[in-house]
Amino acid sequence: MAPGPKPETMAAFASAKGFMPVDEGLALHTAAAEAARLGLPLLEVGTYCGRSTILLADAAREAGVVAVTVDHHRGSEEQQPGWEYHDPTVVDAEVGRMDTLPVFRRTLHKAGLEEHVVAVVGRSPQAAALWGTPLGLVFIDGGHTDEHANADYEGWAPHIADDGLLVIHDVFADPADGGQAPYRIRCRALESGAFTEVSATRSLHVLRRTAPGI
Repeated sequence: MAPGPKPETMAAFASAKGFMPVDEGLALHTAAAEAARLGLPLLEVGTYCGRSTILLADAAREAGVVAVTVDHHRGSEEQQPGWEYHDPTVVDAEVGRMDTLPVFRRTLHKAGLEEHVVAVVGRSPQAAALWGTPLGLVFIDGGHTDEHANADYEGWAPHIADDGLLVIHDVFADPADGGQAPYRIRCRALESGAFTEVSATRSLHVLRRTAPGI
């Protein structure tokens, strides 16, 4: 079994701004530590302020690989003004829009993990279209509309290496529990025949690539 995150990593995780609970975070770290053994980068879609990035970076550091995190840092749909997850403290007063990039950079600095992370600032589909490196893990936790979730899956899943992992957050089979877009891309992945599910910790589902294609 892969070692868990260091106590100082969990302390940084606990103090970071974000939404991922501890049990799902630990499951993400376990998946990242396993995938990092492939010797390939670990990639996250949806950085926000870096709470989950800390765990990917810790696993990457231990394995000698790099964690990549992709986000435009203007906030997803539910984080805009008037929505449930809006945080006015991460609004850039000068431009009047959300900007989580400065908070993210402070989060990584505080955790001592800056040198183990490559931050891609931009739209996920544009970054995926330029990407050419096999990945050991893809963690999808970006926009939760069907448009964005499908674009993240279609853009990044083809880059997952054989035996690599696809991790999807906020998977809810019951619409009463949450939005359905992450659940639908989980179903797409399983129906493609390219992935099998290996674990689920509440809304965090881990799938392994077992066949070519998506």
